[in-house]
Amino acid sequence: MADVNPRDVQVAEIAQNTTVLRSRTFDRLKFEIEYARQKGTTANSYLVQADKTALIDPPGESFTHLFIEELAHHVYLQRIDYVVLGHVNPNRCATLKALLGIEVSPQITFVCTRAGEVALRSAFAGQNLRIIVVNTEETVDLGQGHQLQFIPTPTPRHPDALCTYDAATRILYTDKLFSTHICDDQLFDQQWRSLTEDRRYYFDCLYAAQAKQVEAALDKLAPVAAKALLYAPAHGPLVRYSVSRLTFDYRYWCDRQQAQDRSVALLYTSAYGNTAVMAGAIARGLTQAGVAVESINCEFTEPAEIAAVIEKTDGFIIGSPTLAGHPPSQIQTALGIILSTAPKTRLAGVFGSYGWSGEAVDLLESKLQDAGYAFGFAPIRVKFTPTEAVLQQCETAGAEFAQVLKRAQKNRTLRQPAIDAQTDRTEQAVSRITGSLCVLTAKQGDTNTAILTSWISQATFNPPGITIALAKAQAENLLPNLGDAFVLNILKEGRNLRRHFLKPITPGEDRFSDLATHPAANDCLVLEDALAYLECHAQNRMECGDHWLLYATVENGKVLETVGVTAVQHRKAATYY
Repeated sequence: MADVNPRDVQVAEIAQNTTVLRSRTFDRLKFEIEYARQKGTTANSYLVQADKTALIDPPGESFTHLFIEELAHHVYLQRIDYVVLGHVNPNRCATLKALLGIEVSPQITFVCTRAGEVALRSAFAGQNLRIIVVNTEETVDLGQGHQLQFIPTPTPRHPDALCTYDAATRILYTDKLFSTHICDDQLFDQQWRSLTEDRRYYFDCLYAAQAKQVEAALDKLAPVAAKALLYAPAHGPLVRYSVSRLTFDYRYWCDRQQAQDRSVALLYTSAYGNTAVMAGAIARGLTQAGVAVESINCEFTEPAEIAAVIEKTDGFIIGSPTLAGHPPSQIQTALGIILSTAPKTRLAGVFGSYGWSGEAVDLLESKLQDAGYAFGFAPIRVKFTPTEAVLQQCETAGAEFAQVLKRAQKNRTLRQPAIDAQTDRTEQAVSRITGSLCVLTAKQGDTNTAILTSWISQATFNPPGITIALAKAQAENLLPNLGDAFVLNILKEGRNLRRHFLKPITPGEDRFSDLATHPAANDCLVLEDALAYLECHAQNRMECGDHWLLYATVENGKVLETVGVTAVQHRKAATYY
């Protein structure tokens, strides 16, 4: 990477009358925290200067001053006729306000979708803006053959998304589509094979949970994409050398996402973008755990479509801001659809953000709890903007939801047939048996292993002994053999160790690398954030249906925190943990 300032603007002519201004940073910006990346990014904007001038996709406020200064060297600001907006958000509006400042005449006409117009007029309340609203496929003629064709490509995350095609240069301006969050000196994608991992990561973060809508967007773009020589995205290198390959990859990734055996409906509205950011993090945890996600922005989705998705998915997660002490009307409508449509065997989740109070999350939780739904993770409430730690918590919650969903479905297929009403009553009764949340740590050669469990009971006084029930699928290759040593770490209420051990890991990854631990006398790991621990030896085990029952004697133990409450697993049904 060249020696450059932390932030600058890279300018280059990419076609006749067409210039790119790449606002670059090697720092971590908000979206890098959101997506857990540290590779920098570019905010790509484009100038098409013919008889009239169009500015396409100006950057967000992180680059406003740098961008405006650089823009002045390449165009008389008074001559900007059109500003084309691939999407509208508060971050981008800061730059738009600068463009409409004293340096620029009020002749600018904005081009955006109907949803973009609503956001734009809200941000510029009281100002008389010139706006061309794109309903289907309008065009603007800049002269000299540059006729811009506008194609709406809405998704739940960006319901106002708009792509632009210039037939004169055969450039397709794609805004968020086909972007990559990476910053270097490469203007184009000559080394496109080295970008595959970053491109896929970007897709997983932004679009995996919206695969159905992305596929629809690709279909709408197909006629012009087939003619395009260049994709001009909002972030990362411009796509010249891998146009067909990247298009194929997006199709393939969409197909793979929709072909998963299990699916979850992720419903939300977002007043200021915070709930949407949380939804994205939860979706990442779900998709990384192998569960398909159907993301629905309830503000832009008809009730009939919400009902259809709820009927076909295996679980649902609903997120809401709190407005005047209540969820928005769209979320209340979605909740009514869930209560009347989703079977009680569906797994539920609740999250949301708020400014001064968080009643919306409490209301959603209580309504679903009263209706008898089980939760895949504890409700998540965030005040104002979610931090990096909160987003990690959301991602882990998504992975936790996926694991609970998989176990619930597997247990349902293994149980004996019974009358549904009788089964529901029996499950609810059995589920009232609670257990302490614990992490069993052991060693396999030089490797430390861990199992999260809540099926623990004291079995004997003399010698002190315990029994642990472990699912066969869970305990495969991890169940201690007779005589083996292990440590039972008893977790404390209010800590995130449970979520940590529910999150899937890649082969070879060290589960304990980010945790404070020390070896016990039997050489197995003690979690220092646990409430207490027991050093044990496996004495006997018995096969019991779909579980192994392990009996172990306790050789030693210690309470690590004298003040604290044991974490307990409360369940709504007996078919999963």
